Amino acid sequence: MATEEMKKRSEVPVELTWDLGAIFESEEAFEKEVDSLKEKVENFVEKYTGNLKNQETVMDSFHDYEKILVSASLVNHYAFLPESTDLTNPKNTIQSRKMENLLANVFASLSFFMSELTQLDDELLDEVAKTEPKFQSFIRHTKKDKKVQLDPTVEKALAQLSPTLNAPINIYEQARLADMDFGSFTVDGTEYPLSFVSYEEFYMYHNDTKIRRAAFDKFSSVLKQYENVTAAAYYTKVQTEKTIATMRGFDSVFDYLLYDQEVDREMYNRQIDVIMSDLAPVMQKYITHLKEVKGLDKVTYADLKIDLDPEYSPKVTVETSKELVKDAISILGEEYTEMILKAYPERWVDFAQNVGKSTGGFCTIVPGVHPYVLMNWNDQLSNVYTLIHEFGHAGQMMLAEENNSVLGDSPSLYLIEAPSTFNELLLTDSLTHKTDDPRMERFALTKMLTDTYFHNYVTHLLEAAYQREVYKMVDEGISFDAAKLSEIKRNVLEQFWGDAVEINPGAELTWMRQSHYYMGLYSYTYSAGLTIATQAFLHVKEEGQPAVENWLKFLKSGDQFRSAEAAAVAGVDIKTDKPLKDTIQYLDDSVERIIQLTKELSN
Repeated sequence: MATEEMKKRSEVPVELTWDLGAIFESEEAFEKEVDSLKEKVENFVEKYTGNLKNQETVMDSFHDYEKILVSASLVNHYAFLPESTDLTNPKNTIQSRKMENLLANVFASLSFFMSELTQLDDELLDEVAKTEPKFQSFIRHTKKDKKVQLDPTVEKALAQLSPTLNAPINIYEQARLADMDFGSFTVDGTEYPLSFVSYEEFYMYHNDTKIRRAAFDKFSSVLKQYENVTAAAYYTKVQTEKTIATMRGFDSVFDYLLYDQEVDREMYNRQIDVIMSDLAPVMQKYITHLKEVKGLDKVTYADLKIDLDPEYSPKVTVETSKELVKDAISILGEEYTEMILKAYPERWVDFAQNVGKSTGGFCTIVPGVHPYVLMNWNDQLSNVYTLIHEFGHAGQMMLAEENNSVLGDSPSLYLIEAPSTFNELLLTDSLTHKTDDPRMERFALTKMLTDTYFHNYVTHLLEAAYQREVYKMVDEGISFDAAKLSEIKRNVLEQFWGDAVEINPGAELTWMRQSHYYMGLYSYTYSAGLTIATQAFLHVKEEGQPAVENWLKFLKSGDQFRSAEAAAVAGVDIKTDKPLKDTIQYLDDSVERIIQLTKELSN
């Protein structure tokens, strides 16, 4: 795909796209639900403003609020999912922005609700939770929010301003997916077309060193042209977060951003500090081994994602991915497996590559319908890792939805990546046990290292280390520009990789390549989730069915527990650094095994 001209959205096969007809059969049905949502909101405002005075009324309001949230999710997904698959289509952008504005008005109208709830006595709220336990988590947050709730008129204004406050990420996405033209590059007389998607999904992994490095150089040169506008968008975002943090009474933007995660700064800092110090030598050892096996003159930043043994890498079509997914997740039981495999016939997944489509992958769920997964499929095994990762999110979302109120089915961001990365470990385990071939074992272990852990424990962790330095500046009232961001990013990369990797020009622009930077303290949670996932996976391997049952309980729990309590359901104690250090030891053992297998294969 990457060596051909990227197709337009209208040219991709429909069977490789997701089916939004499961949400609404027609535009008319969508518009009808929009009208219904507006009516529900009007009735809610009229019925409950100033009237939340007793247990019965509060419980009724919760039930009606649930219905509004479901309706809002339906229309929002129907509007924004098309934009994620084609930002070049103005109809998609117009529809998405129209919905952003509508929902901003909706939640501005509803802002009185949280303001009034936080004025209620704890005793009344506790009675509601006792009568209807499904609302316990919502009430836990409500009671906690009493300390940070602003005057109702201010809360309403913030809700109305949400499209503007969220504009930086939209500006960034437009820049990288609609405006940036990467053209092409030439190697040995052959011209290769380049795009944001094709670099991230194809050229970054290319086995030909000259092509890979030339693609990186061209990719970086185009990014460089947009560094100032991107830095301005990012500065606007983080300064907005700092302002709101101050308004809500937080001394630090860190405390504000960790507040909803129910995580303290000690847990946050430990995740970054331990990996930066303890994992760095492990990854440097692997990269040095990669250099030796591949016969590279050096390892540059452009070389980090290449396969140790690309000739052994099997091509995997969408169709053949089904069996790989099925074999991997079957340990979680027939019911879980059947639930996930519905994704194929029901077209939950958008596999196609096309111009204007978002890079990477994501999963989101439409209440009462099913999850939707975005992919960019190019027949690589790494695609299966991304797919089963997103299916991990899907499984958690569906089980949480089945067992919780919509007001409490989303777990803390700190936990959100555990189910997805757990599934990636299942895939590696499945691949490893299918054969006695040492080459296949090495291949599976390197895929686990480069796809699962590299992505979550290195790429996103280094984003988090960079972010932490940026937010420190914001807390101190220090401004920054593109040059400062590049300096910070380069310092983080050099600290982690040491002498093992040459941080060549362009590497410092990595801060321009991810939307995670616009999502608060999100990047570090990948490694937090993977720490929980690794320990839970090892429990399953050692204990069997009892550990499987604990894991399924964890998936079903939604937001019933605070982060540390939820991890404990899965048998993991995240109050200490032991799970983190045990996980790094597991990785070190895996690297040593890879090196040993290479020696066996070379004899």
